[in-house]
Amino acid sequence: MKKLIVIASAITGLALSQISLAAYPEKSIRLVVPFATGGTSEIVARSVASSLSTSLGQSVYVDNKPGGAGNIAMEEVKRANPDGYTLILGHVGTLAVNPALFGSKLPYDPNKDFAPVTLVAKVPNVIAVSSKSSYKTLADLVADAKKNPGKINYGSAGNGSAGHLAMEYFSAVAGIDLVHVPYKGSGPMLTDLIGGQIQATFNGLPSLMGQISGGALRPLAVGSIERSKVLPNVPTIAESGYKGFETSQWYGIMAPAGTPKPIIDRLQKEIAKALKNKEDSKRMLEDGAVLIGDTPEQFAAFIKVEQGRWGKVVEKAGIQVD
Repeated sequence: MKKLIVIASAITGLALSQISLAAYPEKSIRLVVPFATGGTSEIVARSVASSLSTSLGQSVYVDNKPGGAGNIAMEEVKRANPDGYTLILGHVGTLAVNPALFGSKLPYDPNKDFAPVTLVAKVPNVIAVSSKSSYKTLADLVADAKKNPGKINYGSAGNGSAGHLAMEYFSAVAGIDLVHVPYKGSGPMLTDLIGGQIQATFNGLPSLMGQISGGALRPLAVGSIERSKVLPNVPTIAESGYKGFETSQWYGIMAPAGTPKPIIDRLQKEIAKALKNKEDSKRMLEDGAVLIGDTPEQFAAFIKVEQGRWGKVVEKAGIQVD
C-alpha cells in the first residue's frame, strides 16, 4: 500500500511539474547583464528582452550588475533558482576569457554552473579614435606608439573586458606598448575618447556605431575576419598587415545549471525566431551584429572552442588584469 502511495505521489508531482512547465512563464523574467549601461551588451540584451516580452507574454527586464569583469553578476546568477525566471547575458569575456584570466580565483565554473540557451550574436571589435585625431589609419597609430612607447592611452569598459583583452592582444601582435585606462562601462569611456582624454579604443561595434555615424569617431580597422557590412570601407586588421589576426565579441543567453530542458528549449525557440525577424533585430543589424540563434548544444560546443582559443591568447600575450 505504501509503495502505491509513493508511486501515486511521484506521478502527481510529475504531472504538476509538467503543468507548471507548460504554463511557463507565469511572471516577469530578469535578464542580468554583467556590465554597466551604455555598451554593446546592453544593446543586445534589450533587443532580446523586448522580443521575448512580446513572444512570451510576460515582461522580460534587463538588470545591469557591473563589476569584477562580469564575475559579480555571474556568481549571483549561478546561485539563482533554476526555474527560468533568472537569465544572464553570457559573453566572450565571462565565458571564455575569464577562466584563463582568473584561473582558480574565478568564483564560478562557466561549463558546470550554467546552461547555455543560444548564441545570440557576434559583433566585430573596432579600433577607433576621435575624429579630431591625427591618426587616419591603423598604421598611423602603430607608428606613433612605436615612437612613443607607454605614452598613448586607450580606454575600455573595464579591467578584463573584451575591449581590454582585444587591445592587449593586438598590442602584443603589433609589438607596441599602450597604456590601459579602464572605465566603469563604455559610456564614460566614449565621452573621454571623443573629448581627447584618451587616444583610442578597441570596442564592440554596436557601442561605437552611433558615434561613428555621427562623425565623432573614426574607425581605423575591424577585428573580424571579414569587413563589416555596415562599415564596408574600413579594412580588417588582417588586411592592415597582421595576417590571421581576428577577435570579435559574442553574446548569448545562459540560465543557471539545472533549469528544466523544456524551459531552455522554449527560450531558444523564441529567441531564434525573433532573430530571424528583421524588425525585432533591427537595432542589432544596424549596428553591425551578425545574428546566430543556434541550439543549446551548439552554443555549448562553441563556448568550449572559444575557451581554448582565448586561453592561448591570454597566455601568449601575457595579459593580466590591472
